Amino acid sequence: MTASDAAIERRWDQFHTWGPYGLLAIGTFLSAATAGEVMSGPGEWYAAAALVAVALCLQLWHGPRRGRRTPSRRGVLYYAVRWALAFALTWLNPFFAFYAVVGYFDSDELLPGTRWQRLGLFATSVVVAGSQSGGLPFRNGGQVAVFCGLLVANNALLMAVAHLTYQEEQRSRERAETIEALRQALDENAALHSQLLVQAREAGVADERRRLAAEIHDTIAQGLTGIIAQLQVVANAPDLEVARRHLGRASDLARHSLGEARRSVHNLAPVALENAGLPQALRETVAEWGERTGVRAEFTVTGTAEELHDEVAATLLRIAQEALSNAARHAGADRVGVTLSYLVDEVALDIRDDGRGFDAGCVPERTSTGGFGLDGMRARAERIAGALTVESEPGHGTALSARVPLVRHE
Repeated sequence: MTASDAAIERRWDQFHTWGPYGLLAIGTFLSAATAGEVMSGPGEWYAAAALVAVALCLQLWHGPRRGRRTPSRRGVLYYAVRWALAFALTWLNPFFAFYAVVGYFDSDELLPGTRWQRLGLFATSVVVAGSQSGGLPFRNGGQVAVFCGLLVANNALLMAVAHLTYQEEQRSRERAETIEALRQALDENAALHSQLLVQAREAGVADERRRLAAEIHDTIAQGLTGIIAQLQVVANAPDLEVARRHLGRASDLARHSLGEARRSVHNLAPVALENAGLPQALRETVAEWGERTGVRAEFTVTGTAEELHDEVAATLLRIAQEALSNAARHAGADRVGVTLSYLVDEVALDIRDDGRGFDAGCVPERTSTGGFGLDGMRARAERIAGALTVESEPGHGTALSARVPLVRHE
């Protein structure tokens, strides 16, 4: 129960407790003021005074309403005796009908069942209609007709009010049921929220593990592969100058891989993006890869270049690095083309080679060499609401396309 509901209940308690006293006092005052014109003599005055005293004693006997909101024998006896007193007082003076009006307000709490409650309301309306028609007993036929009309009008009004009250109570019950259902739903949602938090935390841990694994694969593993390739050249170098040149490249790759490893742990952008935008970083990556592998590699930018969000730029650069690494290990290509396209609301990265190709419908989730391959590149693109598609046939090369949303740098 809300605070406003409690306040309304408290006011009704006060009315049912003190209302009969107040209405009896009003009826007594008006009856005393009109006793000379309405009442026939001292005998009726004394009778009215005695009945008022009995009514006061009845109210004291009934006591406050608190704790008695359901029908009981005590309530039925109180209602019946009060009605009889009101009828007798109104017979002596019509102004005592003010006291009889109390019966309209508490029949539903004092009388059991709808039938008895309607009977109590009808009996109260008889007293009120008799007062409104000029008082009892009737003095002529015209007064009887007026009484009947008022009795019908009072009961029609009571039925309308009772119907509206029933509808309001029905709405209140439905509202209470709705509130209870919402409370239960909130409790269930709270439990579900806690469960989702646990699952999200576990998913976050797993996602972070995958991220670090992919970062290590794209940095340290590729760097070590390049270092091994340079050292193999050194082992077969015909002269000291060639050996030194390849040892320098191996040293540069080692330093580069070390920087990438440190930044992967802190989830920072790749080293190549620290001092250059994505187009320049891709251009340098493609050129370095072509020089290292001896494969003809070309890079092209289409559209108006824009500064991308760090995560978008890093994702595209990592996909390009992985695609070039796969091409070096598996494609046996003579030519590779990389194109970065700035479209209206997305960025496309296309890598094509003229290598041996493969059956795109039979690609394992992990490459045979232990890398993450196409599955890792696809996961990277999907992590930022993008997509990766691959087209390839044995003997006809491979075309890889990554499309991600164009999210500008903050």
